[in-house]
Amino acid sequence: MASVDFDTLGFGAVFSDHMFNLHYEDGRWQRPEILPYGPMTLEPGNATLHYGQAVFEGLKAFKGADGQVRVFRPDMNARRLSASCERLCIPAPAESYLLEAIDELIRLDHGWIPRQRGEALYIRPLIFSTENHLEVRASRTFRLVIMTSPVRAYFDKGMQGVALKVEEDFTRAAPGGTGAAKTAGNYAGSLYPTARGVDEGYAQVLWLDSIEHRYVEEVGAMNIFFVIGDKLVTPGLRGTILSGVTRDSAITLLEAAGHVIEQRRISIDEVVQSITDGSMKEAFGAGTAAIIAPVGKLNYRATDYLVNNNEAGHITRWLYDQLTGIQLGEVEDRHGWNRIVRI
Repeated sequence: MASVDFDTLGFGAVFSDHMFNLHYEDGRWQRPEILPYGPMTLEPGNATLHYGQAVFEGLKAFKGADGQVRVFRPDMNARRLSASCERLCIPAPAESYLLEAIDELIRLDHGWIPRQRGEALYIRPLIFSTENHLEVRASRTFRLVIMTSPVRAYFDKGMQGVALKVEEDFTRAAPGGTGAAKTAGNYAGSLYPTARGVDEGYAQVLWLDSIEHRYVEEVGAMNIFFVIGDKLVTPGLRGTILSGVTRDSAITLLEAAGHVIEQRRISIDEVVQSITDGSMKEAFGAGTAAIIAPVGKLNYRATDYLVNNNEAGHITRWLYDQLTGIQLGEVEDRHGWNRIVRI
């Protein structure tokens, strides 16, 4: 840790000293252990390498000015991991066991939690097949690994607007697919379209539905919200987008503050029209890695559309301050979202 420059952190490039391991064998999860972070041995026939039977989660721990360590909404991440496991034919570990494992890992490596505002200790549980076979079937043995990494904000521009490219050629997920699961294959399929967008100067792509290529779904690393008139609009959960923890938190906080939230289908035509006629006041993404990120530009069919003069709006800033304040213990945690880890 002494060699790590905490003033120039990347995202997920540095890992803490230890990792938690749990094995699924003989029909049950067993042999829990915390080991030094390091390489794992896999055979070339490992089924995950061939068929992608893997799920993961992402959550964060924070250390506030009061010295307390808080993990933000790990219970919701645990439930989502269980749902992802079910979709991928993976036996899910008990949610309570997962939370206790995270606690123990943080107690051991709490010195890795960054102190700069906007930074955190990112926690990555990963479950993958450990069986070696080439038959196309669900595996019978698995491994749960939990690792941690000190990280900066995902988008390295503070509250400056993020530029998105609307993706019309490729799709992230289809009805009946794995869009609602946090599984490795979803992200592998997104890399090429995202790389094309980055080459053109955009941070992420904005996905449209797979059938009509008309309705907005989500951004590569976050859910999307639009402030149109006096309402906030976000795509509803229809099985093709991830049920984001930050998305749910944002909706809860906004509704408690008196805002009207519409969870519904919203077409890209409606989005573009609302920017053009001025009824869209601001737009932002919500995700664990990004927290709240203002969207300042949308590129659709070779035309750039600026949102709120490429700046964060007052709702975006308020929501960011509320969420980070709760995570750091500066704003009252009225919903009991934080799990306090006693060091």
